[in-house]
Amino acid sequence: RRSGQYTMNHDHSKKTSDGASFDRSGSQDSLDELSMDDYWKELENIHETRGNNHEERVALVVKEPDEGELEEEWLKEAGLSNLFGESSDDSLESMVFLSTLTRTQKAAVEKRVETVRQTMRKKNKQHQIPDVRDIFRLQNDSKGKICDGSEPSTVRTSENKNEIQDGTKGPKFNLGTDEQKSPLEDMPFSDTDINLEISFAEQAANLKDSSVGKMCKGGGGDTLLPNFRLPKDKTGTTKIGDLAPQDMKKVYSLALIELTALYDIFGIEFKQQKAVKIKTKDSGLFGVPLSVLLEQDQKKVPGTKIPLIFQKLIAQIEEATLETEGLLRIPGVATRVKSLCQELEAKFYEGTFNWENVKQHDAASLLKLFIRELPQPLLTVEYLKAFQDVQSLPMKKQQLQALNLLVLLLPEANRDTLKVLLEFLQRVIDHRDKNKMTLKNVAMVMAPNLFTFHGLGSKTIEQSEFVKAAGTANVMRFMIQYQKLLWTIPKFIVNQVRKQNTESQKKEKKDKAVKKLLKKMAYDREKHEKQEKTPNDADVPQGVIRVQAPHLSKVSMAIQLTEELKAGDIVARFLSQKSGNVQTLKKEEVCLYEIGGNIGERCLDGDTYMKDLYQLNPNAEWVIKSKQS
Repeated sequence: RRSGQYTMNHDHSKKTSDGASFDRSGSQDSLDELSMDDYWKELENIHETRGNNHEERVALVVKEPDEGELEEEWLKEAGLSNLFGESSDDSLESMVFLSTLTRTQKAAVEKRVETVRQTMRKKNKQHQIPDVRDIFRLQNDSKGKICDGSEPSTVRTSENKNEIQDGTKGPKFNLGTDEQKSPLEDMPFSDTDINLEISFAEQAANLKDSSVGKMCKGGGGDTLLPNFRLPKDKTGTTKIGDLAPQDMKKVYSLALIELTALYDIFGIEFKQQKAVKIKTKDSGLFGVPLSVLLEQDQKKVPGTKIPLIFQKLIAQIEEATLETEGLLRIPGVATRVKSLCQELEAKFYEGTFNWENVKQHDAASLLKLFIRELPQPLLTVEYLKAFQDVQSLPMKKQQLQALNLLVLLLPEANRDTLKVLLEFLQRVIDHRDKNKMTLKNVAMVMAPNLFTFHGLGSKTIEQSEFVKAAGTANVMRFMIQYQKLLWTIPKFIVNQVRKQNTESQKKEKKDKAVKKLLKKMAYDREKHEKQEKTPNDADVPQGVIRVQAPHLSKVSMAIQLTEELKAGDIVARFLSQKSGNVQTLKKEEVCLYEIGGNIGERCLDGDTYMKDLYQLNPNAEWVIKSKQS
């Protein structure tokens, strides 16, 4: 088979290209050569298209990092760069972050810090690198906690000591590590429930150590994907987009560490690839970076988050009917697709392109071409290999958990575009009785478009191509099937963010107190403490919250908390107050926000039980406002 795939140097054991000796491990359903036909046909179509346009192709070069460089980059991405380099003396900020990590997360950080330390020793760098043990010992000295990670049993108990010492009301956070003494006894979760309360890596470590883990391999027939579901969380499910940017930054760091810890447990190498910068187009439609596309699109449609051409191609496909047999699988006429591509480049933004000339299969081919022509893959150069490696995890539940973390790691533009694509693919599958495009068929056709890439300089290992094809098709299938679960931020990560915010606030208060002590301004200190009482403490009786709605007719209301009161009930109560222009707002357009306390800002889902959330964040303010686009 011709080269042209964007491969990430997998260390698969050699298999014959006819698939005869394909290792059907637990992570891959039985996919024989016949069932892969759609994949190979699609790959052939891609090669033909590339052959026709070969002179326009620019190879993307992936830089192989030097020893220690990878780990250094990882620590930067995880927000821990001040553990090394010139700022290593000022690592107190990282101490707060490290104090919230689970046992397996700490092990992942230790491993990378140790590699960087040894590398810098070899290179005789002047920067002071703290010893791994010292990093976690510092937390012990400053917080009275044992966080050195060397004795798992001591770490398990350390997470329970979250009581706040400064007198403010404070919740207890469970990061999941205190569950480890009886890992399976206290989990009221079925095999198909996705436990978001306990760290995924901790769950995997517990299962790996138990006999149960050995019996729960992925296996199963090709069509039998488990009916995974998220058990209801009384404090509300948090979706991507619900949190403020400053908290999302923390989510990113934690997701990176968590995914690395999960891969470490199963000995899967987690490598963030880096693309050498190449000259890319700074205008146009095809072969233009997503960021550039969105910049030019937002001048035409302010606030748009999905490239306009991408939206229009999907709309064009759906305009005909999604019942067309072989939709996405049958390619458009190559010469016509090439001609349409050139015409779109010239006329799309002028608004003079005639969409009536575009046949449905041509539009589908243009959509796939758009994805393939992106200068960097939609799943990013950094994480493409990690997406591929999801198939190496032994259990389907772990594969889904890894995909959840990977979606959290994608840049916003990539993530938003991927979401729209997956939703469209599901709508195609919904018409499978007529169009004959089942989940498996659609996954086979789309996998080469997302997982192969126009890095023509990269080498394809002939023998492992079948293994790679089967694996990426399975990952594609998972992304489509479980897309509604993938945009959820796990509760254990949100709790870690809450704990980080609480620890940072304690540190700030301590710093302020020291300054005041130095100035001997006792009067101001008392005054400051009085001011720090929240409106909830000062004005509202116990068991009652005050909800603000500055943009609605009823701007404020005291709400009595009951066991059954939900966020949606409060929004409905406000919207029922009829006056002025309020009724132009619909329930789905506004959201009750939890603001401050131990979170920056969080849009609450309608099923959030307010009393449970109030106990988790008693110092928050509650505001109803329009959902952020």
